Amino acid sequence: MSLLEHLRGFVFDLDGCVWTGNVLSPGAGETLAALRAAGRRLAYISNNSRATGADLAGRLRGLGVTVADGDVLTPLDIIGRVIAEAHGRSRVLVIGADELVRAVARGGHEILDAKRYREAEVVAVGNDFDLSYERLTVAARAAAAGAPIFTPNVDPRLPIENGEFLPGCGAIVRAVAVAAEVEPVVVGKPAPPLFRIALERLGLAAGETAMVGDSVPSDITGGRGVGMPTVLYAPAGAEGASERAEGASDRAEDASGRADASEADVVVASFGELARRAGVSASQKK
Repeated sequence: MSLLEHLRGFVFDLDGCVWTGNVLSPGAGETLAALRAAGRRLAYISNNSRATGADLAGRLRGLGVTVADGDVLTPLDIIGRVIAEAHGRSRVLVIGADELVRAVARGGHEILDAKRYREAEVVAVGNDFDLSYERLTVAARAAAAGAPIFTPNVDPRLPIENGEFLPGCGAIVRAVAVAAEVEPVVVGKPAPPLFRIALERLGLAAGETAMVGDSVPSDITGGRGVGMPTVLYAPAGAEGASERAEGASDRAEDASGRADASEADVVVASFGELARRAGVSASQKK
């Protein structure tokens, strides 16, 4: 029996795995439907730092995937909770977009403006398209004075259309952390919170739930870190995945060293192969 056949649940990465941009990966819709029909529990996670799980669930439904809002998690859904679990309700200086401000506030925290940075008990840093030297300065000063930094992710780049990119959340938080001489607390992948809360919502143990994703440093390392069996989605093949993973690891300064596709328990080249290995039949739409 295949490793995947006895598993009760699957957690899927979205970007680069289930979809690319606004298009589902080939066979993804059929495989997800087949797993669901077979009684497997499904959840989806993303490091997107400007959208909630409900936002992304709406996009999935628009692409024909049956999913509830609560089945999808992003760092914005949990950052307020993670801060509260570590420090209780806090006074938080937020350097980021309005979406991050609202996410932190939903956790019951008081949001401080830049002029009150000396009162900050926590600093939350995300993508900030209005970033100024003043905002960077107050965040670094608050963190240097002892306020821990929480961030949705440390992705160095935010990909956009036509192969271009913007500096990502990781680029901004690194500037704050270096100036403050501290390390940030990461809420998104590959840190445990996103995986742990996804498993909690599924009501399943890590050992009976596979993590499926296209990134070794983010999805595979993160899944293994909480004890999940891991599946690398590698349509270019394992060798191509290793090359991409090594490059991503270098850019993110991944502490685990060289990333390798062999770190995954299973490597699949397509969603059809994933369905077969999971013991379900995914009929292709004509």
